[in-house]
Parts: sequence; C-alpha cells; structure tokens
Amino acid sequence: MISYIIRRTIAALILLLVVTAVTFGIFFILPKLAGQTADQLAQQYIGKNPTPEDIAAVKRNLGLDQPVYIQYWEFIKGIVSGATYDLGPTTVRCDAPCFGYSFKDHIEVWPQLTERLPVTLSLAVGAAVMWLVGGIAAGVISALRPGSFFDRSAMGVALAGVSLPMFFTGQLALLLFSYKLEIFGRTYVPFTENPSQWANTLFLPWCSLALLYSAIYARLTRSGMLETMNEDFIRTARAKGLRERKVVVRHGLRAALTPLVTVFGMDIGLLLGGAVITETVFSLHGIGEYAVQAITANDLPPILGVTLLAAFFVVFMNLVVDLLYATIDPRVRLS
Repeated sequence: MISYIIRRTIAALILLLVVTAVTFGIFFILPKLAGQTADQLAQQYIGKNPTPEDIAAVKRNLGLDQPVYIQYWEFIKGIVSGATYDLGPTTVRCDAPCFGYSFKDHIEVWPQLTERLPVTLSLAVGAAVMWLVGGIAAGVISALRPGSFFDRSAMGVALAGVSLPMFFTGQLALLLFSYKLEIFGRTYVPFTENPSQWANTLFLPWCSLALLYSAIYARLTRSGMLETMNEDFIRTARAKGLRERKVVVRHGLRAALTPLVTVFGMDIGLLLGGAVITETVFSLHGIGEYAVQAITANDLPPILGVTLLAAFFVVFMNLVVDLLYATIDPRVRLS
C-alpha cells in the first residue's frame, strides 16, 4: 500500500506539472500564434496611452521579455523555494509556496487563495453532507419500493434537480428566502466569528448545490441497489436469517457504493477548486469568484494558482477514492 501511495503521489506531481505547463502555453503561446506580441500583452496591464518606456518596464518587471520556458521555470521554482519580484520602485520577496504576483493588482496570489479557501471549503463540505444524506436515502428507499408513489416522486424531483441550472435555482432561492421572507442572510460570516450566522448564510447555497447533486446520487443509488438486491449473496444473507435492515445497509448498500465513491471524489475535488456559478450567484468570495475575476482581467498568476489548486484537489480526491475502494469492497482488497 505504501509503494502504491508513493507511485500515485509521483504521478500526481507529474500531472500537476503538465497542468501548469498547458496553462502557461494557453496564456503565452496561443496569443503569439494569433499574432499578439509581448508589447501588446504588457500594454494590457498599463493605463491608457502608455509610452515605450512604460511598456518596456512592465515587460521587464513581469518577465514577459524572457522566453516562455524560462518564465515557466521561474514559476515552478517560486513554488518550491520562493521568488523575488521587481515591482518597479520596490523589490519584494515572495516566500514559498509562491504563486507569483497579480499582474493587475500587484498582490501576492497565495495569500489570496488561502483567504478565500475557507469559504469554498465551507460551501463544498456542507453541500456534500446534504446531498449524500438526501440522495442516498432517497435512492435506497426508491430501490426498495420500485414503482411506488415515493419512487416516482423522488425520481421526478431528481430529474428536475438535474435539469434546472444553478443560476436559476440559486437566484430563485435568494429572491424568496433572502429578499422576500428575509429568513437567510446574504453576507458571509466566518465560522470562527459566529457559527450560527455562518450556517444561516450558507444554508441556501448548500440547498441549491444539494438539489443539483443529490438528484444524481439518488439515481445512481437506485440503479445500483436495484441491481445489487437481486444478487445471490443478498438471497444468501436473507436465507441465513439476517434482519432486513442489515441486509440492505451492510450488504446491499455497501456493494452499491463503489460507483458513488468515484463520482463523489470527482465532485468534491472540483467543488474545492471553486464552485464558480454558486459563488457568483450568492456573492461568496471564494476560489471560484477569484478565478472569474482573474479570467476577466486576463491575469496569469491568479489563473495559474486557481488551476493548480483545483488540479491538486482533484488528484488528491482520486487518490482517496482509490484507497477507499479496498475498505468498501473486499473484492478490490483481495485482488
């Protein structure tokens, strides 16, 4: 197991390098292929009517006058050992892990990410608990009572949840429960300052995300349970006289969890990298909102920071999922 974890960690590091290299290429190589010069790229970060001296200074300060591979190497080296940046009148030191300075705001990227990460983490974890409990419970009950009123109703709600986009359900929830009824707040408060206000503010984003994701998990759980409950080992467990609850939970649901764990790992990894639409709709200052601002401003260091952080979470969650397989399904451990 230890050697497997080491191999997966090395593969994850290589994958993260590839992700950053591709992002670098998209930002620098593609514009050059389209005919954009380094002067034109530098001019985006200056005010109106810049002088040639201003453009040359920005190119030098941002490293745009260097080859792409040197800029990429400096970025990777900064993550490991830190970097020193010439921001014009001053020279600043960026300690490791250094993801560079924003081209637009001249603010260090890593503190911005760590400041916004608790918001995204709170959103993702709270919504994940709700959609796991609601989706799996609805899927199990529907599978045990196929064709019943509950089954048809739950699958109808699941279909609606998958079909309705987040910007619709989120804004509708805000309109009804925040602006009209004024039940839930609209300004995020950190958990350490006021836990009850923190939960009150995030309840609507949690419910909106849970409606979307629990629908997927309900349908996956239902189909997996319908297939599992007809297996021979389920009939054997019932023939031994086990209680129906133990047969359903310990044998049926456990065997049907394998595809759910795979999907959950990908979903939570992507959400930790930034729930872009949800954070934008509910005005949550998380990783997703930061990514939107960076993309709008064509600001490379924040884009690279968010991309690398999102890739890390996805790779890490995939590793966790692979390790959970052996716990959930003994057949994986025996193989």
